[in-house]
Amino acid sequence: MTGFPRSRSKTGRPGYKSRISDTGVHAVVNKMPKISCNSLFLVISLLLSFSLSTSAQYSSNDYLKREHSLTRPFQGVGMNLPFWDFLGDTFVTSNYIRLTPDLQSKSGAIWNQVPCNSKNWEVHVSFKVHGKGNLFGDGFAVWYAKDRMASGSVFGSKDLFSGLAIILDTYSNQNGPHNHQHPYVSAMVNNGSLSYDHDRDGTHTELAGCEVRFRNTDYDTIIRIRYENDILNVSTDFENKAEWKNCFTVTGVRLPTGYFFGLSANTGDLSDNHDILSFKFYDLDPITDHSDHSDRRNIIPSALTFEPPRERSEDPKPSMSNVKIFFIILFGMIFAVAITIFGIAYYKEKNAKKRFY
Repeated sequence: MTGFPRSRSKTGRPGYKSRISDTGVHAVVNKMPKISCNSLFLVISLLLSFSLSTSAQYSSNDYLKREHSLTRPFQGVGMNLPFWDFLGDTFVTSNYIRLTPDLQSKSGAIWNQVPCNSKNWEVHVSFKVHGKGNLFGDGFAVWYAKDRMASGSVFGSKDLFSGLAIILDTYSNQNGPHNHQHPYVSAMVNNGSLSYDHDRDGTHTELAGCEVRFRNTDYDTIIRIRYENDILNVSTDFENKAEWKNCFTVTGVRLPTGYFFGLSANTGDLSDNHDILSFKFYDLDPITDHSDHSDRRNIIPSALTFEPPRERSEDPKPSMSNVKIFFIILFGMIFAVAITIFGIAYYKEKNAKKRFY
C-alpha cells in the first residue's frame, strides 16, 4: 500500500488511542440491553429490503447531473432558468413549466443548453397533461436531438430532426385501422431524412410503443427513458404506485454523444395543458469510462428495427344522423303540404274565373 502508515491502537481504529480500560469496557458492555439474534436479524433485513426496493424503483441521486436537470421550485432570474432556454408559448412558475396552455393553436418548448457527453444515461420526466374538454390534443415529446430551439410541426419541434424522440400522443389522427388506443407512447430515431407523418401518427417510423393513461390524473405521472449499451427502454409510473411498468425495450439503437435534451408540445383545434414538473438526468457511465466518448460523437442515429406500418385507408363518408334525417323528412313534408295547398288554391281560382264566361 502506498502512502504514509497510520498508527493503529488496540481498539483497531486508525489514528486514535484507547482511553478505556478493559474493566471499563466490560462494565459498559454488561450495562447494554440484550438484543436477541432474531430481532437484530429482522431489523437488518427490513433496512436492507427498504434500501433495495427504493434503489430499484428510482435511481440514486449520486448520479444526478444538475446541468441537465430541472427540479422544483423553479427559480430563475427574470425569464431565465439555469442551463435551460424556452420558446413559444412556454411560461414558468415555481411549481411547473407549462409548455402550452389549454388553448387552440399554441406551441412551446424548453431546451437544455449543455450537450450530453454521457454514453449511457437515464432520464425521469414528471409531468401532467390536463384540460377541461372531452376532446383534447395533441400531446408532447421528449427530445435528444442535434438541433435545439427549433420550433416546428412535430409536437412543437422541427421535422426531419436528428436524434431520438419519445412521443406522448394524446390524439389519434390515423384514418386507417388502429391496433392501439390513445394516449400512446412511442419512440422514433431519425438521422435527419425521415419525416413524421401526423396522419398516420408516425407509425411508419415508430420503433415501438404502448397504450397508456396519463391524462387528468390527481397525481404526478412519470416516464423513465433509459439508454444503456445501445438498448432503449421506456417505463412508466402512471398509476401512482412508485414502481416502474415496462412500456417497451428496443435493442440496436445507436445514438451519438453531444446532443441536447428538450421537451416540446403543441395544440391544434383541440388543446390541453402540458405541464413539466421535473426533468432528472442520471449518468450511468462509470467515472473512469470516458474512453470512446469522442468516437461516439460521429455516430449517425440509427435503429435496427421498426414497427410495421399500418395500411392507410380513406376516411368513410360520414353518415347522416337521425336528427338530420328527421329534419329532412319534416321539411319535405312541409314542402309537399305547401305545394298541395298552392295547387288547390290555384285550381279553385282557375275554376272561379271560368264561371264568369
